[in-house]
Amino acid sequence: MKEFSGKTLEEALETASNETGTPVGGLVYRVTEEKKSLFSKKVTIEVSDINDATEYAEDYLRKAVGGMGVDLEFAETIEDDVIRITLNSPRNPILIGKNGRTLQALNELTKLAVSNRFHHRYRVLLDVNGYKEDKYSRIAYMARKTAQEVLRTRLDAKLEPMTPDERRVVHNTLSNAANIKTESVGEGKDRAVVIKYVD
Repeated sequence: MKEFSGKTLEEALETASNETGTPVGGLVYRVTEEKKSLFSKKVTIEVSDINDATEYAEDYLRKAVGGMGVDLEFAETIEDDVIRITLNSPRNPILIGKNGRTLQALNELTKLAVSNRFHHRYRVLLDVNGYKEDKYSRIAYMARKTAQEVLRTRLDAKLEPMTPDERRVVHNTLSNAANIKTESVGEGKDRAVVIKYVD
């Protein structure tokens, strides 16, 4: 994170934009100091980027999971506004939990922590030693198989409720399938994907 100052917020943002090469509209910042006196004005902002958010997410996870007495190793990849972090530890089953529920809860908490700290919505996707990737592969396979059945019978098929990232896998897998349309229905934990036949 870097700090930039100016007489006004606009001036501080302009300086930050020039130095970072990021358009003013694309800056993620927060005002850390605002001084106004009779003879002078000064505004200081703290500008952060996705690398700062990734580092913060890893620190947050280290503290959260450290309380459970689990040592973590991290591997991360960053693309667009998506932070992918793969965790590995001697106690991976504890991090995953039953049906991936602990991992999902960790993912939500980390995403909220990052969002609250940076006031910017980064997508945070956690995985534990390839667990999610394996699950995504199984979901994609099931989506293709169900779509074939829908094409054969021309009857809609509703899948089991899924998390947002799992539903995205179904939508992406079938996005170019002929005569097939996908739609998310329901609320909260009951939200699921319906695979439909279309002419």
